[in-house]
Amino acid sequence: MNKIITLTLNPAIDKSTIVESLVPEKKLKCSQPKFEPGGGGINVSRAIQRMGGESTAVYMSGGYSGMYFNQLLEAEKINIKPISCKEQTRENLIVFEQSSGKQYRFGMPGPTIAKEEWEQVLDIIKEAVGIEFLVASGSIPTGVAPDIFSRLSQIAHEKNIKFIADTSGEALQHALHEGLFLIKPNLNELSSIVGKQELSIEEVPLVAKKFMESGKCKYMVVSLGASGAMLVTSDECVHMMPPKVNSISTVGAGDSMVAGITFNLSKGKNIHDAVKYGIACGTAATLNPGTELCHKKDADEIFKKIIEKKII
Repeated sequence: MNKIITLTLNPAIDKSTIVESLVPEKKLKCSQPKFEPGGGGINVSRAIQRMGGESTAVYMSGGYSGMYFNQLLEAEKINIKPISCKEQTRENLIVFEQSSGKQYRFGMPGPTIAKEEWEQVLDIIKEAVGIEFLVASGSIPTGVAPDIFSRLSQIAHEKNIKFIADTSGEALQHALHEGLFLIKPNLNELSSIVGKQELSIEEVPLVAKKFMESGKCKYMVVSLGASGAMLVTSDECVHMMPPKVNSISTVGAGDSMVAGITFNLSKGKNIHDAVKYGIACGTAATLNPGTELCHKKDADEIFKKIIEKKII
């Protein structure tokens, strides 16, 4: 087993295509579709591989679409450990409209996962040897207990695994109850965590710092979109801002960021440099269309241009 395990409970085949214009009631001519394996943890594993690293992707896989999903990952030479489920792996649709330059994303509901299926996730983590990082990312499908991340956090503590959770809502709240190594909320998710309706960028340092005093996580990386991110620890808050780029699509940017952070931490980099490179990876992902992830050469160039501002 690799040092990094990614977990995706609700993966999807991302099908992307291009049309000239979206017109109701008309039969639209689409470009040749592109099929890619998607979902939070899956994208993290794929981005890590692009950086020259390795991870093992653990995920639910069901039906004919699940078998095709496995084949897509195998074609990319990703180390996989699929868990079979009775219902079909979902498919999402991404349509780029040429006339407007806009992208439309249609997210389909995932399968209902039986208790005996999702509980295998816990067994895999319990039995795994040599894991240093567990990255659980993405949504929780119907049927999975909302406290699954809390249970995973307990296992991580017992096995001295650094648990990184990139999710939201009830699942994140459960995980925080047990404590996490790192979380990556955006402004809306941070607002929800601290019980506020909304937050401005200016409010983040104080709010995040106060939350960190609770001891529910060691590190927080607050994603700020094109404005970069803030790294918040027990004793500092640093705003890291990437250069302006010609952003084409933000799909996969957050997953690329998590991949960059995790991969660099696994190589022994400190949290400061790891987050800085993660931001470079997230920004690099926006340079590509559709569901394309970051490219290492773009991330390396952006990394050199990131501006840091320590906030007291």
